[in-house]
Amino acid sequence: METSFFTHLASIIRQHRKQAGLSQQTLAKYAGVGKTVIYDIEHAKETIQLNTLLKVLSVLNIQIEFISPLIAKGSYDA
Repeated sequence: METSFFTHLASIIRQHRKQAGLSQQTLAKYAGVGKTVIYDIEHAKETIQLNTLLKVLSVLNIQIEFISPLIAKGSYDA
């Protein structure tokens, strides 16, 4: 059975949180979100808002990269 994107992301976030020695509650506080948001992310809930997810990733120092075959690497219009 193939692992879904959300399950994979949940695993990465959970692993980083634990390696950082943070509880779900502490991570939520640092990210400015509710504890249930961290729980939902770590349980692969698919309805998390992107801006909320980005806050959590930022606290954990996880960067994401969007890749498109239509845009040359490093050049895009904001």
